[in-house]
Amino acid sequence: MSAAVAGIVCRRSSAAAIAHHRHFPFYDLACRSMSQLVKTNGKRAFLVDTLALVRRLEGEGVPSKHAEVITSAITEVLNDSLENVSQSFVSKSDMQRSELIQEANLSKFKSEVQSSQEHHFSLLQRETEKLRGDIDKMRSELRYEIDKVTAGQRLDLNLERGYRYS
Repeated sequence: MSAAVAGIVCRRSSAAAIAHHRHFPFYDLACRSMSQLVKTNGKRAFLVDTLALVRRLEGEGVPSKHAEVITSAITEVLNDSLENVSQSFVSKSDMQRSELIQEANLSKFKSEVQSSQEHHFSLLQRETEKLRGDIDKMRSELRYEIDKVTAGQRLDLNLERGYRYS
């Protein structure tokens, strides 16, 4: 069995041992372990009261050897199940480390977005100023052209009036 066995010394008075032996004749007085440690990934240990389980099975009429084999099998299945479950979880320190990394990445991303927004805003401001300059230049050129056309029309009118009155 792959689980570590926690050896626990049986402490009974001789009268209790004899009374117990009478009720459970197949019980080995050499003291079987009361519990086993079920380890998962070497990180956690779960205590399984194997003696209580054996006694319960024996109380239900299961022979002692069968009860021990069943208890051993249950402990092994529990160990395997806990091993499988533990592989899908992370430790608290790993989770905290992951949170710190995510917070750092988020902070970096926020600063990059802010920097990018500031850069684009600056570009938009420069483009807006350039367009305003172009509009002012076109407005000035248009005013010049309008003034030129207006002056030409006045000159033509004045010349036409001058021919009529002469």
